[in-house]
Amino acid sequence: MTSRRRILPGLPYPLGATWDGNGVNFALFSAHGVKVELCLFDRRGLREVERVELPEYTDEVWHGYLPDCRPGQLYGYRVHGPYDPNEGHRFNAHKLLLDPYAKAYVGGFEWSDSHFGFRPGTPKLDLVADKRDNARFMPKCRVLDTAFTWGNDRRPNVPWPETIVYEAHVRGMTMKHPGVTNGMRGTFLGLTQPGVIDHLRRLGVTTLQLLPIHAMIDEKHLADRGLRNYWGYNSIGFFAADPRYYSASPHGDFKTMIGRLHDSGIEVILDVVYNHTAEGNHLGPTLSFRGIDNLSYYRLGPDGKRWYENYSGCGNVLNLAHPRVLQMVMDSLRYWAEEMHVDGFRFDLAAALVRGKGGFDHSSAFLDAVRQDPVLSKLKLIAEPWDLGGDGYRVGRFPPGWSEWNGRYRDTVRRFWTGEGGVIGDLASRLTGSSDIFGWGGRRPWASLNFVTCHDGFTLKDLVTFERKHNEANLEGNKDGTDANYAWNCGHEGASPYPEVTALRARQSRNLMATLLLSQGVPMLLAGDEMGRSQKGNNNAYCQDNELGWMDWSQVDEDLLAFVQTLIRLRKDHPVFRRPRFFEGKRLPNSPLKDIVWITPEGREMGHADWTTPFARSLGFVLGGESCAVDNLTGREEMDDTFLVLLNAYHEAVPYVLPPPSLGRSWELVLDTFDPAGRQAGTHWAAGITYPLGQRSLAVLRRSGGLRGVPRDDSSSPSGMRRDESEGDKE
Repeated sequence: MTSRRRILPGLPYPLGATWDGNGVNFALFSAHGVKVELCLFDRRGLREVERVELPEYTDEVWHGYLPDCRPGQLYGYRVHGPYDPNEGHRFNAHKLLLDPYAKAYVGGFEWSDSHFGFRPGTPKLDLVADKRDNARFMPKCRVLDTAFTWGNDRRPNVPWPETIVYEAHVRGMTMKHPGVTNGMRGTFLGLTQPGVIDHLRRLGVTTLQLLPIHAMIDEKHLADRGLRNYWGYNSIGFFAADPRYYSASPHGDFKTMIGRLHDSGIEVILDVVYNHTAEGNHLGPTLSFRGIDNLSYYRLGPDGKRWYENYSGCGNVLNLAHPRVLQMVMDSLRYWAEEMHVDGFRFDLAAALVRGKGGFDHSSAFLDAVRQDPVLSKLKLIAEPWDLGGDGYRVGRFPPGWSEWNGRYRDTVRRFWTGEGGVIGDLASRLTGSSDIFGWGGRRPWASLNFVTCHDGFTLKDLVTFERKHNEANLEGNKDGTDANYAWNCGHEGASPYPEVTALRARQSRNLMATLLLSQGVPMLLAGDEMGRSQKGNNNAYCQDNELGWMDWSQVDEDLLAFVQTLIRLRKDHPVFRRPRFFEGKRLPNSPLKDIVWITPEGREMGHADWTTPFARSLGFVLGGESCAVDNLTGREEMDDTFLVLLNAYHEAVPYVLPPPSLGRSWELVLDTFDPAGRQAGTHWAAGITYPLGQRSLAVLRRSGGLRGVPRDDSSSPSGMRRDESEGDKE
């Protein structure tokens, strides 16, 4: 195909297709390619109308400038070079390739054998190149004019201690919401609708964390079964949103969403997948990176360059040790931060991003690049601190400046509330910010991002309804998904006709939510958990882009929702539950109280033997509020109430003798999960008497009387105190 266009040399930077008001500069990195052709398509992307060879090669970048090209132009690349898998090269100019820097794609992806660089099923597998053209079945890249009127958009900049994360899916949250019109369901604009934003605000969350929205590909095995990759952890482009999430403009819809959420004081964090791409292993398709420069983009195996390292479990791992691959990731992050105004990132399988030749590398190029970046280092950075490598579990090992998904928190809290004994020592560490994991390098409690449930696993309702996964809908013989659920069905698997089972499940849900929201660190809720959403026992709904995976807004557990709202208000109103520093177990300034005191059911402070009791299934502690925080700018101490928290995972009630007057003369009940209607809330209990902590329940009491030996105004004595409590208060 002969070019009719005049193409100028252009510039090697910026990479991608850049509209400058007069024309478009095209720049593509390929260190080992020998020729790059720019393929231009008609308005619908069905017909290639022209093929232009990029004329210049500078610093391993092929580039050219089309002065008569305009936004809206559809394009792709063909890169020439050797096809020699044993040497790591998989060039095949018969394959149309997506620009890694494309900011929008047009058209869907249709699976075809022509996408493979070799002919599948032949004896030599991937060693012989295939000459079929795949352009007909590929989406096309689109040149964008990214201009947008932001107005007075400002980042909410929610401080870490005040952050409450809400993990949600764009489609899952909006497909069935009654306030979202049909044209906006499942899209960014759906998240801008008043009903959706009002729910987030009434709930009290501060930060919306969206599952991956980058352009992605549905795996062939899913497409063959009529399923889709719902979660989106199969990226093929890191600058473009997937077309399924916008209805009008590839970038305008997203920016509108960000602006509306920011106006409501809500941050947006993107879950990003830079550890692997949708091209899979050596038998995967050639869609972009593989055909552009396989040897540079991927980490190839130590046993030969034909194979790929696979710490992601998805067939390949991007090679962030290569400066151009690292540049692509950093350019992508800055694009979403600066151009699209997002407030932070959650990095999927982040351990894979920082691997060196010897494994996990604390001084990897990626970590160093992020730490020194003047834009990214100021955003919220959250690591999923593991991958699938043998030494890939690295919770607590990311550097200062990062928060991490605390998988140990999830597992310990679940184990405790299932009634497992011998875990109270570990539970105490998890409740107090996991200083044993994160208490180094000046890190603070917010380094621990706490969660009980997330997208990957049971929902909260399913966690108390099922003990075994029920993933039959995934059509994988129920072999997918983890078996390590640490779940308890409360005595009956699945829907139960027994009222006592239903009541226990509701209480367990309240126990888990209360534990999460009253722990030090940053809590993360899974969208829909506050309403009792179920996936019918499916703990791996990654391919369920249907009612199983969506939130059902017509089925809301109003009692649970109200309880979660109460918990979030309690957390927001009382900084003692979100301290900026780890506990030290020392006395507070100008107070006989310690910052935290652990107590036994007998009301005394716990000793070493109490921590090692294997049958212990209850835990109590007093949080001293006299000085729970210091304002960094004024130096003023932030005073709060003192609270007593009691947890009982035993199958029988555990009466707790309330602490002696030295810790508080009387205590006001704030909430008790055994009393969902709150009928006892506000009652007062004197020091030294017994509080009847019910089976499998959690109670929170606030000190309402002064300390023994500390003067107080008698007029402030709590009203409504029972006679026996008043007498106890006189001790």
